[in-house]
Amino acid sequence: MDQEKRDSYQDFLGEISSQFERKPEEQAFMDSIVPEEDEAVEVNVGKRVKQVREKKGLTLEDISQRTDIDVNYLEEIEEGEASPPLGVLIKLAKALEMKMGYFISGEEGKPFTIVRAKDRKIVSRYDSAKGKRYGYQYESLAPQKKDRHMEPFLVTLVPADTEEERSTHDGQEFIYVLEGVMEVRLADEVHLLYPGDSIYYDSTIPHLVKCHGPEKTKILAVLYAER
Repeated sequence: MDQEKRDSYQDFLGEISSQFERKPEEQAFMDSIVPEEDEAVEVNVGKRVKQVREKKGLTLEDISQRTDIDVNYLEEIEEGEASPPLGVLIKLAKALEMKMGYFISGEEGKPFTIVRAKDRKIVSRYDSAKGKRYGYQYESLAPQKKDRHMEPFLVTLVPADTEEERSTHDGQEFIYVLEGVMEVRLADEVHLLYPGDSIYYDSTIPHLVKCHGPEKTKILAVLYAER
């Protein structure tokens, strides 16, 4: 191919490719409607806790006595200054005679629930006052099912800015590792679980699950708690 034909061919390719390039305004529009994969939505758990507490005529001191959670920490949760871990949410739900999923979804009462992948809401464990991330984000897989005893979650464990305290609460937990490596601390024992591994334990045992190393870990967690 001589130089003249080569130049003509390159001009042809440039003209064709330009027809498929998005203009800046078109790209901006597409970016606005396509959500980021790891984008988390803001769920005002504390506001819902406060609404239920006040509707039931309970004080913070009442909830503190029922849960052994410090009143100051309860105030931080209700004011949105602290995002409670799942273990604390279970205690609050039991004290308020509600399903934990209500504080995430804002409603419950259906005989069954279907949650499409595109509709799952990601909730990040984040201390808005201190600006620290606490090691995981989670997506409720059955927020609206009434009279349920199980709370299934898709949880992404991430490297944390600070160490969580071990949790204890009524019930049981089942965890299946999907991706990455999970570290689980049960009382005095420490175990590493890999994709395909699972664990089932009583939640009354002081426990902590976290990602092991610098990579994210994805797990399926099912929490069981009797009211």
